[in-house]
Amino acid sequence: MVFDPHLLKHRAVTEKIKFRGSISINNLMVCEVRGYEMLIYGLKNCDNCRKAMKAFPNAQLVDVRAEGLPDDVLDKALIAFEGALLNTRSTTWRALDEDGRNNAPRALIKAHPTLMKRPLIAVDNQLFLGWSSAIEAELKAIS
Repeated sequence: MVFDPHLLKHRAVTEKIKFRGSISINNLMVCEVRGYEMLIYGLKNCDNCRKAMKAFPNAQLVDVRAEGLPDDVLDKALIAFEGALLNTRSTTWRALDEDGRNNAPRALIKAHPTLMKRPLIAVDNQLFLGWSSAIEAELKAIS
């Protein structure tokens, strides 16, 4: 069994953990937690993250403001989505000066996790970015 230590940071997961094996998300090994095979990276007060959690109540929400985004997940997401991972319409982005905006997306998201477009959903071997009816339908087809 492969265990991803970043899951220990999530109190809700550590209280309900039951191992059955492991799954791979874009070559990232994550322990499979009964009832939490879908990880939603976002903010607990984000409207789109709330919509995703309402549609998939068994998913585990990882609050990136409180927990941060694990480096391995961030790297995989940057490879998959490149510049689309950075939310340039956010108030955090608008508050950055020109020098701050010129930093690499990885450095910006590590310093300001709220700059990440939300939600970032990890399920099976795929990552999904954002929330729309098309993404919801695709996720329901997978689950």
